[in-house]
Amino acid sequence: MKVLVTGVNGQLGYDVVNELKKRGHEAVGVDIEEMDITDGTSVEKVLQAVKPDAVIHCAAWTAVDAAEENEEKVRIVNVIGTANIVRECKKLGCAVMYISTDYVFNGRGDKPWQPDCKDYAPLNVYGKTKLEGELAVSSALDKFFIVRIAWVFGKNGNNFIKTMLRLSEKHDSVRVVDDQIGTPTYTYDLSKLLADMIQTEKYGYYHATNEGGYISWAEFAKEIFKQAGKNVEVIPVNTAEYGLSKAARPFNSRLDKSKLVESGFEPLPSWQDALKRYLREIEKNGSDKN
Repeated sequence: MKVLVTGVNGQLGYDVVNELKKRGHEAVGVDIEEMDITDGTSVEKVLQAVKPDAVIHCAAWTAVDAAEENEEKVRIVNVIGTANIVRECKKLGCAVMYISTDYVFNGRGDKPWQPDCKDYAPLNVYGKTKLEGELAVSSALDKFFIVRIAWVFGKNGNNFIKTMLRLSEKHDSVRVVDDQIGTPTYTYDLSKLLADMIQTEKYGYYHATNEGGYISWAEFAKEIFKQAGKNVEVIPVNTAEYGLSKAARPFNSRLDKSKLVESGFEPLPSWQDALKRYLREIEKNGSDKN
């Protein structure tokens, strides 16, 4: 199977390409240097040359706070870029897997969001543009996967774990929000699931994070320090007290993942186990991919 993966230099795209190659698929990883998704001509040229069986679209503007001051630029990447890919994939008749986010919902309440829920109400520019990207996919294609993820960490890029470890080198205590609830997602584990999914025709909306239960960012930080052997106190604060974000964040990032099992896919391992493996991996290789 030939699969084109956008955003190969990002946390997820990097792992997806490696996983597909491990399985013997022809994975073509592209980033802005090889294919500028915001340029329709660039997208047409590359996709017509590659003629993939499927595209896994990982590339996106993901800097949530910076998005608030760059809405036009963010929309060009997350919406126009996605529409360009969709247009060419429709011509080629190939499937599209669009990586989305819990930020398409309003983040209220405490019930896990269902993958087929259409009660969208994004709180910020990032969420709005990712939703518009979803709609660009679902309105034009029949062969699509929309996979929403949350709290992502991987080897190739910055993430919450690396931030906590950096802070632990200089601080004895850190303030971390405790009223935003969700579950972490390890890109290495997620890439295996995406590789499983793209080989099927079980199209539709899915939610995918690691298992292990719902937690707050403060609880995540405590487990990071515990597993990393760092003597750092975590001071829980609410979002209002923390008060540094330009973009509104969802309080409820709980994602219901039962559809994965119903569709015959294997759930991801627990986030606690994922964290253990991730810490071992970055210790072994060093955090050179920042």
